[in-house]
Amino acid sequence: MSDPSTYWLNIMNIALGVLVLVACLAVAFGVVQELAAKRKKSAALSRLDREVADLVSSYDGHAFNVPGLGLTMADGGEEREKKEEKEER
Repeated sequence: MSDPSTYWLNIMNIALGVLVLVACLAVAFGVVQELAAKRKKSAALSRLDREVADLVSSYDGHAFNVPGLGLTMADGGEEREKKEEKEER
């Protein structure tokens, strides 16, 4: 330790070691953050899958009940009776 060149070499080695440690911690934080985001996205997609399954199971082939709009029809909004009367003519 009495030689000044080895003193600065030891100081630089310690500084580089600390820098490597900080970089490893930053990478670990990024990996944990990415895994948490994937888990959150997976949970959201699972909820969406349940909603779509409920929608498909309630589909009667002609109409959807949309709360803000009332009854919306897949054929453009024409009622069945009027459509059948037009076909008879």
